[in-house]
Amino acid sequence: MMGLRAWWSRLEEVRERAGKVLSMNKRNLHYIYTRNQRKHFPLADDKLLAKEVLGKAGVSMPRTHRIYSYFYELRTLESDLSAYEDFVIKPAQGSGGNGIIVIVGRQGDDWVGISGKIYTAFDLRKHISDIIFGIYSFDLGDRAIIESRIVQHAEMSELSPLGLADVRVIMCDERPVMSMTRVPTKQSDGKANLHQGALGIAIDIASGVTTDARFLGQPVEKHPDTGIALLGRTLPYWSEVIELAERAAQAVPLKYLGVDISISPDGPLLLEINVRPGLEIQNVNGRGMLPVLEEITANGEVRDEE
Repeated sequence: MMGLRAWWSRLEEVRERAGKVLSMNKRNLHYIYTRNQRKHFPLADDKLLAKEVLGKAGVSMPRTHRIYSYFYELRTLESDLSAYEDFVIKPAQGSGGNGIIVIVGRQGDDWVGISGKIYTAFDLRKHISDIIFGIYSFDLGDRAIIESRIVQHAEMSELSPLGLADVRVIMCDERPVMSMTRVPTKQSDGKANLHQGALGIAIDIASGVTTDARFLGQPVEKHPDTGIALLGRTLPYWSEVIELAERAAQAVPLKYLGVDISISPDGPLLLEINVRPGLEIQNVNGRGMLPVLEEITANGEVRDEE
């Protein structure tokens, strides 16, 4: 049984650690709303608008093949898509990976998804119609993006064989705060979403080495599906990943955001920016963000709403 002195020491340790954790209220009131004017939120919420702004700043991103904004444009869908062997369909204003379909090839007149599912022309037309209708977005209407599919780096495929992993870097005042990679599992149905069961793997920002990992909130050292060791790995192109995150942060007037990046054989590509990045990254890293944030923002500019 734990003695009183040991119990008190443990309680003090827990309190100290809790004091370093960024809470949702503090994130919103002290970082999101003081450093991001609300009028600029669409830069993060609309992937096409973000692509336009970030592309002009030289940020590397997947190529946009086509955009569907209206139902009548789907009359030529089959001939439009016949030009591409593989591609990704995503809603411009979707979130959490919802509404994304990854096509890896053809099977006769049909298309093959990354999970092996077969999609007919009717299936894809219906899905894109749902996107335009606004099923996956915050608004009543949306636009569907057809863009190039990212083939991830061989070292990332070894770490993440069941789907495309991404790297999230939390940025504040254009400086990196904390990072992790989100790795799909069978539990997450191939999606890099922690709440659906993806792995969260902490990355040391200075070195790009993986240091901790969590699966369904519990610490792990191996991939639950493949048994691959998760810790002590150095991610490829790490200095370029951080440079890309910094360039993206410099290109937009949003000074607290999450930058999501995928690593291809040719280097990192930006997937999206997020003005409301989640807080689970702290659990994955086993420490709070507050000390780093307070150091970065000690003499930082506070942005008033207009």
